[in-house]
Amino acid sequence: MKTYQPKQKEIKREWHLIDAKDQILGRLATKAANLLMGKHKNNYSSHMDSGDFVVVINAEKITLTGKKAESKVYRSHSGYPGGFKEVSFSKMLKEHPNRIVEYAVYGMLPDNRLRDQRIARLFVTRGEKHKYENKFNR
Repeated sequence: MKTYQPKQKEIKREWHLIDAKDQILGRLATKAANLLMGKHKNNYSSHMDSGDFVVVINAEKITLTGKKAESKVYRSHSGYPGGFKEVSFSKMLKEHPNRIVEYAVYGMLPDNRLRDQRIARLFVTRGEKHKYENKFNR
């Protein structure tokens, strides 16, 4: 018996809407990452990009468990001397709440060549309005 391998042109990409209001960040990121990878499909193959599009709304209403809201810090380094930056969760939530969800989902995706293609299909917005309304009304 042979294993079926789907062709790239046979992959049908659907659109999924996730409301982040009062949801826990890690659980939402896991759900979004699985949809982006296509793990919910019966023809999932780890070496192919067969995932769907994901739109996350209400990113500013995301929650964290425990004391993470006070202690969580996002760190980055530019590569230059003195280029270390730290941004607290509360400041990030006020200024760029969509980046919180994007960073969490990016961390949930496997670190391989398909990661950038998958994360490009994630759209995170602040508030209920988004520009992908016509994609869902087919």
